[in-house]
Amino acid sequence: MLTKRIIPCLDIKDGRTVKGTNFVDLRDAGDPVELGRLYAEQGADELVFLDITATVEKRKTLSELVNRISHQINIPFTVGGGISSVEDVSLLLQNGADKISVNTAAFKRPALIAELAKQFGSQCVVLAIDTRLEEDGEWYVYLNGGRTKTDRRCIDWAEEAVALGAGEILLTSMNHDGTKQGFALDITGTLANRLPVPVIASGGGGTVEHFVEVFEKAHADAALAASIFHFKEVAIPDLKNSLAVSGIPVRIG
Repeated sequence: MLTKRIIPCLDIKDGRTVKGTNFVDLRDAGDPVELGRLYAEQGADELVFLDITATVEKRKTLSELVNRISHQINIPFTVGGGISSVEDVSLLLQNGADKISVNTAAFKRPALIAELAKQFGSQCVVLAIDTRLEEDGEWYVYLNGGRTKTDRRCIDWAEEAVALGAGEILLTSMNHDGTKQGFALDITGTLANRLPVPVIASGGGGTVEHFVEVFEKAHADAALAASIFHFKEVAIPDLKNSLAVSGIPVRIG
């Protein structure tokens, strides 16, 4: 049985780690280089770096900062933000990224996913989807860091992207982001059960029980969280030990 992964996320703005609620009200959460090193030492399975304003500010991801973080960690490192070409990905991989995350650019030009998968392999291509549950009961895709609603259903876009070559889905529920009230079990479960690639649940992790739920009930392959780790509310070793006690396979030590 594959082990479930615990993944801290560094949301980067102006070179600092930030964290908000429902994608707004950002507050400073520390130095990303120091946090990355700490999480690797604590037993995180992977690290995700998202330059959250790169697309909106129409600039590229901070490759120099990616390089500094990569030298402090020994775990798989996924980087996203403002990636729109094979050249962008080559630069980030040269600076220490293991995988890249695409979102808005891939939605606007889906062929990008196929191009990246062909050049670097599907295992390198993570599709990030920011989604929100609307009043009609459907989950819709949002772009530009959650600023722009589309009329595309989350599941439809996820299935198309996987068919094009995305090797993993990073699914963030905007309704749950930063609330610490639990992950979006329904949409996470829908994707995890229907897609042939791993699904990373993101948005809402606040307690150990939330992680147990998303693994047991929604069958997520990994769970990503930010503020509970940044603000020392839950420590990764404690979380993993509790998951193991609950019978969830995790990598310890």
